[in-house]
Amino acid sequence: MDAFDLFRKLGAGAKFDFKRFGKDAERFKVMQMLSRMFKDVSDLYGIDFFGTGVTQGNQEQREEEKQQQEGDAVAMKRKRQDEEKTAKKKKKDPQTEVACGETEGILWTSSADRKSRGLKEGRDRDKTSMKRLQHLHQEKVNRVRTQHRINVHGCDVPDPVCTFSELLSEYDLNPRVLQNLSAAGLTVPTPIQMQAIPLMMHGRELLACAPTGSGKTLAFCLPLLTHLKQPANLGIRALVISPTRELASQTHRELVRLSEGVGFRVHILDKASMAAKKYVPSSNKKSDILISTPNRLVYLLKQDALDLSSVEWLVVDESDKLFEDGRSGFRDQLAAVFQACSSPRVRRALYSATCAPDVEQWCRLNLDNLVSVNIGHRNSAVETVEQELLFVGTENGKLLAVRDIIKKGFLPPMLVFVQSIDRARELFHELVYEGINVDIIHADRTQQQARACKLPTSSVCNVVLSIFVYLILGRTGRAGRTGRAVTFFTEEDKPLLRSIANVIKQAGCPVPGYMVGFKKIHR
Repeated sequence: MDAFDLFRKLGAGAKFDFKRFGKDAERFKVMQMLSRMFKDVSDLYGIDFFGTGVTQGNQEQREEEKQQQEGDAVAMKRKRQDEEKTAKKKKKDPQTEVACGETEGILWTSSADRKSRGLKEGRDRDKTSMKRLQHLHQEKVNRVRTQHRINVHGCDVPDPVCTFSELLSEYDLNPRVLQNLSAAGLTVPTPIQMQAIPLMMHGRELLACAPTGSGKTLAFCLPLLTHLKQPANLGIRALVISPTRELASQTHRELVRLSEGVGFRVHILDKASMAAKKYVPSSNKKSDILISTPNRLVYLLKQDALDLSSVEWLVVDESDKLFEDGRSGFRDQLAAVFQACSSPRVRRALYSATCAPDVEQWCRLNLDNLVSVNIGHRNSAVETVEQELLFVGTENGKLLAVRDIIKKGFLPPMLVFVQSIDRARELFHELVYEGINVDIIHADRTQQQARACKLPTSSVCNVVLSIFVYLILGRTGRAGRTGRAVTFFTEEDKPLLRSIANVIKQAGCPVPGYMVGFKKIHR
């Protein structure tokens, strides 16, 4: 008895499941043995053992067995094709191969698995598209800043605004304030306004540096009005400090014009002695915004006539001047004011025409999450000013140069800055004797005398300098107007020539090469 006969007797009556154990059947060559067995049995069916003329079985039974055999062969073929497809799919998706196991070779998947994979692929696509959109948006913002020469240093800086109408939709600017802007003819923000306004709208503390006449006053007035929203008897909620009475008056006029129809109570401190009688602790709640110079403010604080504990915004205008050392500076007064603004919600913003190193250092140490904004090159004049360096030899040559400019003709008015009060008086008398309409302003004159000099500085078109102070260039070319600035220098001014030449060069004006090549002064 061979192995096949033994297997056949042991397995008599049992049915082999080819669908489930197809691999095992193929491994042990069961199909070949079955086909051989069926062939032998079919041959026996054709023998007439009893001589009756009837064979064992009949034709219908043989046909049925043949069809069953063919069906099993077809099922095995389909099974092999399915396994080949499964193997190819495993090669394409290694994660599926690991999940299915290596023993059975069968792919087990569920609708939840397919759904989770689909959701993951969708999230990946959304994440990629979102990164792409953010990258395109950042490129657009960078183009705007580059075009307007806006330099920003800080983290989480909001995007600049290109129109005032954006403030209405994004920052809830009062519609009446927007109407007041339009009535004043202000339709497009300047570069400093484009970046500084969103920063203050987000409550960020900043140091903003931009040339004089670039719109810094409006850059902090709009955020103040938006932050306060409406009048309230909560005390002084916004404080603006200016170095001079004239600048404080200018800021007061700007705030009153913008807040017309809204109802904000904007006040400016008059003469300190009069303010002490007007401002008592009970009257603090009658102001929303207060504008003052440092000395008057400190005087009232010492008299306990002013309460700044409710201040939410402290703005320091022309901070470079206020932080100066010596008699002309206000460091001690500013320290007292900063200490009086004791609210934990207070935010501070410093604006300046120049970027003084000591101011920057103080801001980094004392302001929270500081953002600095610079427009154009640091400490440079506006590009609308045509600048010129003119060699005059000696001090006497300056008067001859002024006469020559007047003789050639100019578009008045003209401002002439000199080194001292004595020099201003000398030049004044020289020009008066020549029949020129001229006036003089200096510190020895009273405030009434200074105001009597009706010189429209906002429309200055020509400036003549006789001292190396490039801050004075801010008096010309204001509010986008063109202007001209001439700087006289002598042999004694050579050590100072390099610095002023670099400033003029940064503004895009021609400068002789030998001036930039002078040795740098080491202090």
